Amino acid sequence: MKHYAIIVAGGSGNRMQTETPKQFLLLKNLPVLMHTIKAFAASNTQPKILLVLNKDQQVYWGRLCKEFNFHIPHQIVDGGTERFYSVKNAIYSIEEEAYVAIHDAVRPLVSKRLIDSCYAEAAKQGNVIAAVQSSDSVRLVKNKKTSALKRDEIFLVQTPQTFSLEILKEAYNQEFNPHFTDDASVVEAIGHKINIIEGERANIKITYPIDLELAELLLKN
Repeated sequence: MKHYAIIVAGGSGNRMQTETPKQFLLLKNLPVLMHTIKAFAASNTQPKILLVLNKDQQVYWGRLCKEFNFHIPHQIVDGGTERFYSVKNAIYSIEEEAYVAIHDAVRPLVSKRLIDSCYAEAAKQGNVIAAVQSSDSVRLVKNKKTSALKRDEIFLVQTPQTFSLEILKEAYNQEFNPHFTDDASVVEAIGHKINIIEGERANIKITYPIDLELAELLLKN
């Protein structure tokens, strides 16, 4: 079986208080997205990398690759109006049996150990997602009332989320639903049980300015 990595890079810079999309911000003198691609290229699995980018960002990405002398092989796939359609475009560009890891472009600190573990577990179980147990107390707010949830039953979902291509094509053949929050929710909607592998605390998502500062500190260590 072949291995692919779909890196989804369609985010904007809104919550970062910057006009530059998060995936292009500099992290230790290199755009965030390049760190993410490097992580998959360094893994033992050596997947073929599909980078999903909005059409209006592709020329800029090409300029960044030249500026930073970035030559890791990857294929560009056009992004869609929603993350669902972006991932679907990438999935349907694959024409051979494969295991596919789908990863947020703005999780640049993912380790090669986690990447390889996700592929290995997906091969055993058909699918697996990385997640970490909540370390904070959690409350549900519904109809203006709050209730405590059991912390040991709450997991914070990360990426990679890794599936057999057969499962993904079946899942992404359904109609888009705004309640789809990630790839696992799309696959779960057609009746598949989702398996969890322990993620990593350092596998943070760059969403707010403080996240970029934290990532800089983690890279120094």
